[in-house]
Amino acid sequence: MALQIDPEPTEEEAAAIVAALEVGLPRAGAESAPDSVSRWRWSGRWWSKPVPIRRGRPG
Repeated sequence: MALQIDPEPTEEEAAAIVAALEVGLPRAGAESAPDSVSRWRWSGRWWSKPVPIRRGRPG
C-alpha cells in the first residue's frame, strides 16, 4: 500500500514522519508490558475483612 503525500515532504520531514510512526506503532510480535502491580496482591489480607470478623473473641 503506497501513500501519496502532496506536496512531497523534504528528506528531513520524511525521516521525522517515519521516526514518529516507528515510535507510535507496536512492532509485530512485541509482547505487552506486564502490569506493575497485580490487583490481587492484597486480597485475603487481615485488614481487608470487615471489622466484626477481625475482632478477637475471648477463648
